[in-house]
Amino acid sequence: MSSSLNPSPGGSQAAAGGLTVFAAVMMLVLGFLDLFRGVMALVHDDIFVTTPHYVFRFNLTGWGWIHLLLGILAIMVGVGLFKVSLWARVVGVAMAVLLLVANFLSIPYYPLWSIVVIALSAFVIWALCVVKPDSGPDGGTTLGPIGH
Repeated sequence: MSSSLNPSPGGSQAAAGGLTVFAAVMMLVLGFLDLFRGVMALVHDDIFVTTPHYVFRFNLTGWGWIHLLLGILAIMVGVGLFKVSLWARVVGVAMAVLLLVANFLSIPYYPLWSIVVIALSAFVIWALCVVKPDSGPDGGTTLGPIGH
């Protein structure tokens, strides 16, 4: 019979490491998207849509600084995720949640960009939460070839 119905444990660990690398790359993309969005809001805030009666209305310069700082932090977390460690995954999930919330609150200012970033953030959260490290031969946890 085919072994595709019963995957080997080594294959699942490689997939787990692959998901963490996917999350790291996506976190870098999210960081650069938010960085660019912050710069756009600070330099040319006339490209954003204005909504007169939005509940979470802030000055666009304020949103620019928020997205700029979140972008820089997301880039730093994305680089840290390449270490495939538990602390990096926890911080990565927290950062993706912050990016998701900030972009949800700023949907009226740039709807399409916000929805794309929300979707990418959800993929990052999923990729970082499904990784299940197993115990290695030395008692530590491994995530396949990348975690060694």
